[in-house]
Amino acid sequence: MKVQVTTLDAGKAGEIELNDAVFGVEPRADILHRVVTWQLEKRRGTARAARERSDVARTGKKFGKQKGGGTARHGDRRAPIFIGGGKAHGPRVRDFDPSLNKKVRALGLRMALSSKARDGQLIVVENLDLEGEAKTKAVRTQLAGLNLGKNALVIDGDALSVGFARASSNLGQIDLLPAVGANVYDILNHETLVLTRAAVEKLESRFNG
Repeated sequence: MKVQVTTLDAGKAGEIELNDAVFGVEPRADILHRVVTWQLEKRRGTARAARERSDVARTGKKFGKQKGGGTARHGDRRAPIFIGGGKAHGPRVRDFDPSLNKKVRALGLRMALSSKARDGQLIVVENLDLEGEAKTKAVRTQLAGLNLGKNALVIDGDALSVGFARASSNLGQIDLLPAVGANVYDILNHETLVLTRAAVEKLESRFNG
């Protein structure tokens, strides 16, 4: 499919042919759901497990008489009430490391890109070079003509534009990623997807390579 390429200030900069194998895949909700769930589970950190009573290496011998000692009738030293004993109801390790086939992950990313292109929420810009000084006010003024909606994810090529990254860092509705960091969750979590020409080439070579 052909898409109009614009500049940051909404000027025309030609056209680009998008690969249908990357931007023309029919989205499937089940695949997108699997990939997003996998991403969110991979983010979760596991708690460090505490040693409970059965994990502590201390004597199990009863160290006092049952009666006549004038104290409680304790058993072994692994009890949680003793220093060095096991922790009662401590944190346990939970497995948040799911697996998902690489082909399914790649398919999910292609479907996320395709859904943005199909719904008209994909904008391709020539580059992220700023004219003049890299200031937040100037970036906000230039991006106003692109009609980005509530929020936008901007994906650049191999390296991010330093000036644009610095100037857009104070804009809460703009998030910036390199092409290697493109992922399903962030793409679907933003109303508009903005790709540079370099990002399009990088993404297409990533799947065709």
